[in-house]
Amino acid sequence: MLSGRLSLQVAATETAPARGVNAAFDLRGSAEAGELRLSTPLGPQMAAARWSPGEVLLVTSQGEARFPDLAALAREALGEDLPLQALPDWLRGRPWTGAASMPQGEGFTQLGWALDLTRKAEGFIIATRAQAPAVTLRIRLENP
Repeated sequence: MLSGRLSLQVAATETAPARGVNAAFDLRGSAEAGELRLSTPLGPQMAAARWSPGEVLLVTSQGEARFPDLAALAREALGEDLPLQALPDWLRGRPWTGAASMPQGEGFTQLGWALDLTRKAEGFIIATRAQAPAVTLRIRLENP
């Protein structure tokens, strides 16, 4: 299991203001099957996503919602295409095996995102997407 804190920042566009989410997280599993729990910085759970082949479920205080895949869940829950299927590998400091990647400095690029692993040994990972709207995902792992 991977645990820590994340900050997701989405830049403003002509049609939408800037927005962001800060949360604690627990992540178990892989791209094929797993669970991601998000909690407020003070502790209460905000949401839990569970996925397995053919099923993606999001549980919030408003109830349960099913999605065809993790990309659809990310678009609905976060309003952006965040490659949740790649997150278990990215947080382990490696490219996801489901898509091509390219080494870049002390990291790599994949799926239109640049991963900065310069401070991975300290538990910090930064993923950025330059395509509009620009998105920055900052991760601080509890036990790197």
